[in-house]
Amino acid sequence: MELNREHFRAIIFHNFRRGLSRQECFDELNSLYSDKAPSYSTVKNWYNEFNRGRCSIQDESRAGRPKSVVVPEKINAVRELIKQDRHVTYREIEASLDISMTSINKILHEHLSVKKICSRWIPHNLTNAQKKARVDWCKEMLEKYIQGTSKAVYNIYTGDESWIYAYEPETKQQSTVWVFQDEAKPTKVVRGRSTLKQMIACFFGINGHVATVALEQRRTVNSEWYTTICLPEVIGEIRKKQKNRRIILHHDNASSHTSTQTKAFLTERKIELMDSGNVGKPYERNTSKTSHTVRKELIEWSQVVKHLTLSYSIHLTLHICTLSNLDKMN
Repeated sequence: MELNREHFRAIIFHNFRRGLSRQECFDELNSLYSDKAPSYSTVKNWYNEFNRGRCSIQDESRAGRPKSVVVPEKINAVRELIKQDRHVTYREIEASLDISMTSINKILHEHLSVKKICSRWIPHNLTNAQKKARVDWCKEMLEKYIQGTSKAVYNIYTGDESWIYAYEPETKQQSTVWVFQDEAKPTKVVRGRSTLKQMIACFFGINGHVATVALEQRRTVNSEWYTTICLPEVIGEIRKKQKNRRIILHHDNASSHTSTQTKAFLTERKIELMDSGNVGKPYERNTSKTSHTVRKELIEWSQVVKHLTLSYSIHLTLHICTLSNLDKMN
């Protein structure tokens, strides 16, 4: 008959009651059962247990997790945690539900079919009407400037203002969120900002960056600053080599851009103003999704925008230009 652990424990207990020492018990077992005999440490441990008064040779019951925690109750609990906080981590789930990392991984990927991905940053969320207005305007400009082959595009200069914030950027890991299988990829618009900020105006043409003008700390753009400081500096830079160079200015419909003072200044300096069309305010936000048709037209426009530099993606381009030149001004 094959001896198991409990048989050997019974023999050790018998030798303990006989008064044999640990070494004597081990030697006897080793001589009788050779390599099948328990180790000396096992004999010593059981002698210690018997000395403390233990009489049972059965394994004691242990309090712990059940063999399997991947049950409907736990799966639903994990699903609720994710819905409450899309940034929830493995450790937070473990602490909340008292289940192992292995079980959490199985629930997340085999039962809930979720994955963690980074939110895609977008400058603004526009309504379908706003998107269509921009597409229509872009088509008009493409026709007017012969798909970007007209020489007039070299006279077009685009400009706008934006706040540059000093803030702790969110890491890629912090930006990841749990997404269920049938959900769209996440996007984010709002960023955490600090009280330190700088207003920047940036202008560029088809050949690249022209000028960047900074305002005083925490000031906003008005007609006075736009016509006495900003535009004169930009125009001076453009006409540095050619005093009478033609300039077609493209900017949005902000109040400082459409004021009587600004219009008078542009007329006096012989600056042509490009019609921005009825595209609405550039900072209006909405969570509506684009239609397939509008999305397709936007993609087509993006392929030729490098020839015109007229798109209202100015706000995204603005950040790229200004961030690279901010250190030079300070």
